[in-house]
Amino acid sequence: MKCRKCKDKAVINMRHHKLALCKDHYLAWVLEQTERFICKYHMFTVNEKVLIAVSGGKDSLALWDVLLSLGYQVDGIYINLGIDAGIGYSERSLSMIRKFMETHGEAVLKVVDVPVTYGASITTAASRTHRGKGRPCSVCGLTKRHIMNRIAEEGGYDVLVTGHNLDDEAAVLLGNTLTWQTGYLARQAPVLPASGAGLVRKAKPFCRFYERETAAYALLAGIDYVYDECPHAVGAKSIYYKELLNTLEEERPGAKLQFYLNFLRARDEGAFRVFEEQVELNKCSQCGQPTSLVGLCTFCRTWQQVNSQSGNTQ
Repeated sequence: MKCRKCKDKAVINMRHHKLALCKDHYLAWVLEQTERFICKYHMFTVNEKVLIAVSGGKDSLALWDVLLSLGYQVDGIYINLGIDAGIGYSERSLSMIRKFMETHGEAVLKVVDVPVTYGASITTAASRTHRGKGRPCSVCGLTKRHIMNRIAEEGGYDVLVTGHNLDDEAAVLLGNTLTWQTGYLARQAPVLPASGAGLVRKAKPFCRFYERETAAYALLAGIDYVYDECPHAVGAKSIYYKELLNTLEEERPGAKLQFYLNFLRARDEGAFRVFEEQVELNKCSQCGQPTSLVGLCTFCRTWQQVNSQSGNTQ
């Protein structure tokens, strides 16, 4: 198959776009499309400070590379969750980020070590709380959101970006639609505005790229990354939803993209406006971050419970 633009050998064929491209034209296409999505959804400008959450995986490292190539002011944040699972998962992830930075001299990385800062790995923290219920994902998500917002707000960043791709967004959308989680549906969007003092705007510049497209970019750009999923993701519903959507995509190329775009269109037309929640925010009495609760926020309550059992072995 030949490249649509130059007729050289194509390295990728995107059936949903009816577009095949060679290496050089594909890398340029990803940059062009990312810039288009940033502008279309009013995510941020070149004059704003951007903080990107990096995990060592293909999506976040590819996005960091793209944003730097486009000339944005982008620093990274890595949250070391202390996940070992017999393979030193968190340390391997950090090593991949360090390797990325060797070829990106302008890149700045902030590292937050959860076991050192808060007294327990995320695995241990989950085992000490009712919220964990044997699976660390809930405590992990709560902790990462808290830390990312705190670092972004304290560092004076205008926006926090993540590497969520179309497969991620479509899987979340499918799960929320199947269970009709109207509150979550009302909030799902390429950009989540700062809804109060102390909260930072969030954006997902890769939200319209298929996972195979971000993986192809990382491969062709020479970005090495952690291939393994988080060990705690085994059995997650999101993976099951992705498999269902992949089956649909195989039969109907472009189905995932149309599912997501049609949802965004309906959202923009006000389909979920009635479900938007207006929450009064207070300052957490301990950490000072915004919370809908009075007194301690959920993060501080959770980690207070974790540390009350600190006599246990991590």
